[in-house]
Amino acid sequence: MLLKFPSFRFSLLLLLLILKLVASSPTEKEFTFNGFSGANLTLDGIATVSSDGLLILTNTSEKQKSHAFHPSPLSFRRNLSDGSIPSFSTTFAFAIVPTENAGIGGHGIAFVITPSTDFSNALSDQYLSLFNESNNGDAANHVVAIELDTILNIEFKDINDNHVGIDVNGLRSEESRPAGYYADDTGEFRNLTLISGKAMQVWVDYNGPDAKLKVTLSPINAIGTPTMKPTKPLMSFTVNLSAVLLDLPVHVGFSAGTYPLLTFQYVLGWSFAMNVGQAHAPPLNYSKLPAIPRMNLKGHKSRTLGLGLAVASLVFVLLVTFVAFAVARWRSRYSELREDWELEFGPHRFSYRDLFRATNGFRERELLGAGGFGKVYRGTLPTSRAEVAVKRVSHESRQGMRQFVAEIVSMGRLRHRNIVQLLGYCRRKGELLLVYDFVPNGSLDKYLHYDRAHKPALGWSQRFRIVKGVAAGLLYLHEEWEQVVVHRDIKASNVLLDGEMNARLGDFGLARLYDHGTDPQTTHVVGTTGYIAPELARTSRATTATDVFAFGVFILEVACGRRPVEQPTVGWQGEQFLLVDWVTENWRKGSILDTVDAGLGGEYAREEAEMVLKLGLMCSHPQPAARPSMRLVVQYLEGHVPLPEPSPAYLCFTKLSFPHNVGFDDYVASYSSSVPSASTLSGGR
Repeated sequence: MLLKFPSFRFSLLLLLLILKLVASSPTEKEFTFNGFSGANLTLDGIATVSSDGLLILTNTSEKQKSHAFHPSPLSFRRNLSDGSIPSFSTTFAFAIVPTENAGIGGHGIAFVITPSTDFSNALSDQYLSLFNESNNGDAANHVVAIELDTILNIEFKDINDNHVGIDVNGLRSEESRPAGYYADDTGEFRNLTLISGKAMQVWVDYNGPDAKLKVTLSPINAIGTPTMKPTKPLMSFTVNLSAVLLDLPVHVGFSAGTYPLLTFQYVLGWSFAMNVGQAHAPPLNYSKLPAIPRMNLKGHKSRTLGLGLAVASLVFVLLVTFVAFAVARWRSRYSELREDWELEFGPHRFSYRDLFRATNGFRERELLGAGGFGKVYRGTLPTSRAEVAVKRVSHESRQGMRQFVAEIVSMGRLRHRNIVQLLGYCRRKGELLLVYDFVPNGSLDKYLHYDRAHKPALGWSQRFRIVKGVAAGLLYLHEEWEQVVVHRDIKASNVLLDGEMNARLGDFGLARLYDHGTDPQTTHVVGTTGYIAPELARTSRATTATDVFAFGVFILEVACGRRPVEQPTVGWQGEQFLLVDWVTENWRKGSILDTVDAGLGGEYAREEAEMVLKLGLMCSHPQPAARPSMRLVVQYLEGHVPLPEPSPAYLCFTKLSFPHNVGFDDYVASYSSSVPSASTLSGGR
């Protein structure tokens, strides 16, 4: 009879609907992929699944992003009573296989929990296709990641180039440990090399009520043999994921990227489980996991002997003679200079054969520029397909070559967004070949002084960003790296512009290193006329202060659009033009803004331009003690510290800024000889 009442029927229907929704809402989400053949994954970038079920995150494609996510979103909704979220557990088998340049490669893999699978604004290199320079570390990302990192990035405070890290909203790990595991039988820690090409397994376990995130790493036994999870995790970190994820629906999956060095990164299998209690990821069936492809790193083997045995003795003699001649010619073509002390630098040495093939035999059509110090060629490495710039430098004198190569290898470890990556070197007969990362838009010098009718004009905001970028790179070299690096040749033609017109300081062929807290040694006076500090000609000692002087001249050149030194026109009997003197004189007259590049058409930020011009004068002061450090320069440019107003006495150095006729050695390149050969790698040298 109660069914006759409409209100009762409505309440009953509502109750049944609620019960149905509750029954249909799973309390546990679980899946297992023993290989990914037929798996329903959301793939992005260069991520693919091979015919045998291997998830390929990265290959030899350059500067590409890669993502692979489970398509169904998960709910980490908080428990209303204690604020915790459900526990989850996941495990996956992976392998990172290096290319021919074994021991170095891409930046690694990340297991990711994220509310959004749109990473169109992320960068592929050290940001692992997850973040970029502006949003790295932003709490609005709501991203949790477990990184398997194979590159040491100083800017992210990495502990080494082979570690596992827990990242929250950015790539500066909240907790990180060297890659390895604790053996159950002895309890000792055993190292693992992530980039070894061997299969390994990761377990990520989160206990919701305790807010504990644990990460465990282990090698994988032979395929088909179960792998035991180590009892002691690699690391344990307390984090309330409910505060990070904010009850948002999230996706789980993997992220990776390529550039500048390429690596094959694979996921062989993956399982995941989530519930309201203690979660345990289902075990993987190792016998069903796809095999890891192996790179063929050996060259083609000669079959001359087998053919020779099949021919008559006369033909055999002729064939051996021909082969001997061909081998001698091949060795002469690709011969290199190697000494015993170079064995320790093996991973940083490129073969001349690879560089010859990369540049199509150093053909003129691959030439990017030439100057007094050699020629620069564009190339594509045959194995990794990475674009590089190869600089050929003469080194007839072998004196000091061991120390020079050691410093080149050391500088190959520099990692900064405003510095061109030095990848390695090769020595052949009377020349040294330096291999750099390729920067597509060429040198700043071209945009300031050449082809203005063909190059897009640089606006003030671009120029100001370039100045700040070079300042940040110099601060890293002077104070933030493990040693002090004095560049010794800062100028517009050595500042390169990447695809987004960001500045990257290049050409470290003249750079010198010394330990923090020690004094630099005397050396040859090298550099480019107009940028050389006065004291360098007297003491022959390059310091961070001499770099600051060159930087001061450089930023005046950027702001004014004029060279540091300009020769008088034909028929004119006046003195040569000195940029620093000209800006100083206008500052004294109160018309310093009249020196701003007229090509800007008056469209520039007056306060910024005035600050840059005055900062250039401070940095190019003839007295080293009067110049600011690069840390203070960066603070001025970022607006963190106000720039003091220079006094007339402070800037009393008209016609004292640049040395003339100081007897530089053959390494000193004049500005007039360097400018016409501006190159993509190093500008005019």
